[in-house]
Amino acid sequence: MAKPSTTFACTACGASHARWSGRCDACGAWNTIQEEAPLSAGPAGRSLGARRGAALALTDLATEEAPPPRTCSGLAELDRVLGGGLVPSSAVLVGGDPGIGKSTLLLQAAARFATVGLSTLYVSGEEASAQVRMRAQRLGLESAPVRLAAATSLRDILTTLDAERPDLVVIDSIQTMWSDTIDSAPGSVAQVRAAAHELTGYAKRRGASVILVGHVTKEGQIAGPRVVEHMVDCVLYFEGERGHQFRILRSVKNRFGPADEIGVFEMTGSGLAEVANPSALFLAGRGAPAPGSVVFAGIEGTRPLLVEVQALVAPTPHAQPRRAVVGWDSARLAMILAVLEARCAIPFAGLDVYLNVAGGLRISEPAADLAVAAALLSAREDAALPPETVIFGEISLSGALRPVGQTENRLKEARKLGFTSAILPSDDKTGGQSGLSLTRMGDLTAFVGDVFGAG
Repeated sequence: MAKPSTTFACTACGASHARWSGRCDACGAWNTIQEEAPLSAGPAGRSLGARRGAALALTDLATEEAPPPRTCSGLAELDRVLGGGLVPSSAVLVGGDPGIGKSTLLLQAAARFATVGLSTLYVSGEEASAQVRMRAQRLGLESAPVRLAAATSLRDILTTLDAERPDLVVIDSIQTMWSDTIDSAPGSVAQVRAAAHELTGYAKRRGASVILVGHVTKEGQIAGPRVVEHMVDCVLYFEGERGHQFRILRSVKNRFGPADEIGVFEMTGSGLAEVANPSALFLAGRGAPAPGSVVFAGIEGTRPLLVEVQALVAPTPHAQPRRAVVGWDSARLAMILAVLEARCAIPFAGLDVYLNVAGGLRISEPAADLAVAAALLSAREDAALPPETVIFGEISLSGALRPVGQTENRLKEARKLGFTSAILPSDDKTGGQSGLSLTRMGDLTAFVGDVFGAG
C-alpha cells in the first residue's frame, strides 16, 4: 500500500502546500508553514482502511425522533435567536467587535441559565477572575450560582470539565485558548482550530452546551479558520454602533432554529436590557416630517421591523460626488441611482448622496429598495412624504417593482404602530384585511409620477 504523503499547512491562514517553504504564497507570512500528519495514517503507521472499526447504525428518512429539549434563559431576545432556548450537546459561537458587549451578554446569559437549574462554568482567558467579579457586581449578578475560572490552557480546561461535568460552559474567548500539542502562538489558525475541535467534541461527548466567544477581523468576519463556523451548531453575531445604545444579536447559522433571526438589546448602565418592541424604539426619535425621511417595513428573520431610512442629497463642490452609506449595501445604492437615472431620467450627477439607517441597524434584504429610492427622491426634490406611510418593495434593473415576502406581517406591524397607509408593489399578495390604505405601484416610473409628480 502506498505510503501517505506528507502535507504542509500555514498556521496563519490555513493554506495547504505540497512542500515546505519559508514564505506562504497565500498570505505572505514568513516561517508559518508546518508539517501536518496525514489523516489516513494511524498510530502504528497503518492506513485507516487496514484497520476495522465498529459498524455504523443505519436508519431511514422515515425514522421519527423527539425534538431536542431546550432550556430557556428567561432572556426572551436571546432565546428567540437560539431558536427557542439552549439545546444540550450544542456548540454556539458568538462573534462581535471589541467592546460591543459580548462578555456582558454572556455573563448575563450564564447567570440566567444557572438560575434556572443548569450547572454553569464561565472560563475567561482574557480577564482575571477579579475583573469578571467586578462586572458581575456592576450587573447585580454576584449572587448567581456561576462557577468561575481564569485559564488559557486547553488541557487544564478539559481536565476540569471532565471532573466537574457542567451543563453549560462559556469560553471567553476561543482566540486565547492554547493547546500544548500545537507548536504555534495562541490565536493562530492552528490553535483556534484545535481548541474549537476539542471543545466541540467535549460538547457532543458529554452532552453539555458550549458557548465560545470569537473575535472578529476588520472585515467583520470571525477571526481564525472558517472551519470553526462549520464545526459549531450555531453562529451568532453581536452587532451595533458605539454611538448608539442599541445592540443586535443576529443568528447567521442555526442547526436547531431559523437563521437570520435577531434579538434587540439596549445597553444601559446596569447591563443589556431586552427590547420587546424594537420597531417602536427605532422610530422613537423620529420628529416632524422632513425631506429624505422614509419608514421602511422590513423583516429580520421571523420578526417584522420598522426602521427609518434617511437620505441627504446636496450639490458637491468636488469633481467626484460622494456616496456615503451607513447601514445598507453601497453597491445596492449605486444600482438604485443608476435605475433612477436610466429608467426615470432623474440624474444624480454633481450631487453628493448620503444614506443612513437610523438606530444603528444594518438592513440586507432587497425589499428596502423602494424605501431607499423614495428617500433619495424626497431629499432631491425637498418634498417630505406623509409621516404615516410605510414603503417596501424590490426594484429590478428594468425599473419594475417586484413583490417581497411576508407582506401581511409587515402591514400588521405598521398598523400596530399607528401607520395608516402603505406603498408596495402591485403584485404583492395581501388578504385585503390589513386595515391600511394600500397604494400599489407596478414600476418605478409610476411611483415617481404618482408620489412626486415627476417622471
